[in-house]
Amino acid sequence: MTSVFSAEGKNVPCTVIEVGPCVVTQVKSVEKDGYSAVQLGYQEAKEKNTSAPMLGHFKKAGVTPKRHLAEFTGFEQELNLGDTLTVEMFANSTFVDVIGTSKGRGFQGVVKRHGFGGVGQVTHGQDDRLRKPGSIGACSYPAKVFKGMRMGGQMGNERVTTHNLQVLKVIPEHNLLLIKGSIPGYKGSIVSIIK
Repeated sequence: MTSVFSAEGKNVPCTVIEVGPCVVTQVKSVEKDGYSAVQLGYQEAKEKNTSAPMLGHFKKAGVTPKRHLAEFTGFEQELNLGDTLTVEMFANSTFVDVIGTSKGRGFQGVVKRHGFGGVGQVTHGQDDRLRKPGSIGACSYPAKVFKGMRMGGQMGNERVTTHNLQVLKVIPEHNLLLIKGSIPGYKGSIVSIIK
């Protein structure tokens, strides 16, 4: 993340995202595939690192091999194989949704994962252990722990969608998009941006 100054002189936190260029590698139609979508490829890949079926897929589209593929629906314009989409498609957008994989944080306890209070707090506290969950409510009836009980476990590393992020600036000469606030994932991770 970084920050930029707005027209009013306020320091606004933002994230810089490199958007594209993305190439259309497949166009799906309702007649042939049962639904309409456009498959986009991003980042160049070496031929020796690409499988033979994928090489055939890219040759059919007439493009060089790509590392990442993703399908999108709801394009206003008609797209054909080999068309290139750049950051300029977000020039008229004011808000976007960003989908990515959140940072993995490993196995975490209930205080960090769910915000339990521990000792000194009223909710979910106990007097002899600092950061334990306390009672989980099971006794002779129902003699089991209900599904969905908030306990320690794997935290992060899941698909997250952040809605209504404001587009601050589009820099087409460097394929950069400045979005207000933070987005899911670590530095350098791949995200999907939806208008």
